[in-house]
Amino acid sequence: MSPISTHHRFRDPRSTKYDFLASVLVCCPGCEKVARVVAGPEPAGVHDPELFAPRRLVCRNCGAVKEWSRGGVALHRHRDRDESATDPYFGVRLWLQTESRHGWVWAYSLEHLDLIRRFVQASLREGIPWHDHGRKMTVVARLPAWMQQAKNRDEVLRAIARIHASLLRA
Repeated sequence: MSPISTHHRFRDPRSTKYDFLASVLVCCPGCEKVARVVAGPEPAGVHDPELFAPRRLVCRNCGAVKEWSRGGVALHRHRDRDESATDPYFGVRLWLQTESRHGWVWAYSLEHLDLIRRFVQASLREGIPWHDHGRKMTVVARLPAWMQQAKNRDEVLRAIARIHASLLRA
């Protein structure tokens, strides 16, 4: 069994990828340190839906700033096992990711990573009932099958620990 206690219940909070886009941790294209993609200033009188609101990439290390507004949004998909994840606005590599022998473990933010960690380490996982007409394609429902298997629990939790350690080195 995992050294981390796995004797607790996880109930799907129905979060989607969109719920974690308010602040995305990325690798700065200038200095390769941690940067953030955050909501940018909205033009007066214009209110875009959250997903398409203007964004700003900001690096506190080198001072790099990039603006994004009204372009395409490319949410990461698990198509290619060898492909690292990028943020949906600037296409910059996500900071919170690492490769495992099965594929990439990645998250947009610490909250996203924590949700994945809680799901993986739980021994009892409650999904959304089939008869419920609410959100069904949540973050945890869309995790790759290898991340959902109990036999890979320790490996996924070690990958998440490596991701957390990368923030301490940043």
